[in-house]
Amino acid sequence: MLTKKHLRQTILRQRCQIPSLTWQQKSQALAYRLSHWHLFQEAQNILAFTSFRQEPDLSFLWNQFPNKNWGFSRCVGQDLIWHQVAIADFDLSMQSGSYGILEPKPDLNLMDLQSIDLILIAAVACDRNGYRLGYGGGFYDRWLPKAKGRKVGIIFDEFYLEELPNDPWDVKLEAIATDRQLVFI
Repeated sequence: MLTKKHLRQTILRQRCQIPSLTWQQKSQALAYRLSHWHLFQEAQNILAFTSFRQEPDLSFLWNQFPNKNWGFSRCVGQDLIWHQVAIADFDLSMQSGSYGILEPKPDLNLMDLQSIDLILIAAVACDRNGYRLGYGGGFYDRWLPKAKGRKVGIIFDEFYLEELPNDPWDVKLEAIATDRQLVFI
């Protein structure tokens, strides 16, 4: 089996080669699939991410459901800090963070992490056992063990793999959502 580092590099190269129109169509298909999932429909407090390096773009989803409570993370040191973002004010509420990722401005209210229903988690890839391959910074690895809410990996279907290398600190996801399927682990 390939190392996480080599696998990450290979998959990120493949993902960046997805044509823009195809990327948008796949992102919309994924958002549509999530929007019809009963657990999403019942959820009120949702943590999400902004698309970076051609990750699935979930803006289609939050723009369709602006009345849900949406939280987005900010990287502070080695930690993820989650802020509530009003979708109507999204553009004014966000700024480029230290890694070039769009993140909430620090003066926004923090999310109540005890009442989270759903966590939509960015990943490079996920596998059939519920493990995710991240970017290697460990932000989610440090945060996920104490996170409340259903943990859902968000990827394009071609990056849903049979098996990924994993470490003892890797937290299993409860579901994987792709542009073609929704899988419960």
